[in-house]
Amino acid sequence: MLTHEHVQTAQEFLEKAEAEFEAGDILQGSEKLWGAATHAIMANAQLRGWNFGSHRSMAQAVDRLAVEVGDEFLESGFGVAEKCHANYYHDFMEDYELMRARNIVPRFVNRLLALLPSENGA
Repeated sequence: MLTHEHVQTAQEFLEKAEAEFEAGDILQGSEKLWGAATHAIMANAQLRGWNFGSHRSMAQAVDRLAVEVGDEFLESGFGVAEKCHANYYHDFMEDYELMRARNIVPRFVNRLLALLPSENGA
């Protein structure tokens, strides 16, 4: 996938996540938030020539980005996205946690996309 395709997929997954939540499918909504986050990470990592082929490498990419741009929110935003991924499998998040995640993960994704050059970003 090209960088701009990761950007497009991230944006599509954000829209699909909200549609899933609105339809009452919490598990699919959770996983779509995770998908949006990972594609935003992959776009940044790919552009910078960083590895992004594993969960660990994506976490490392987020850590590097947080340091590079001085934005600690990136680390905590990634943690919320990871929680959504786990929720897809274990259905453990409370309603208030899901509501927070529905706000935090899109902010995380949009911050990552804003780090890309305009021809690749949103």
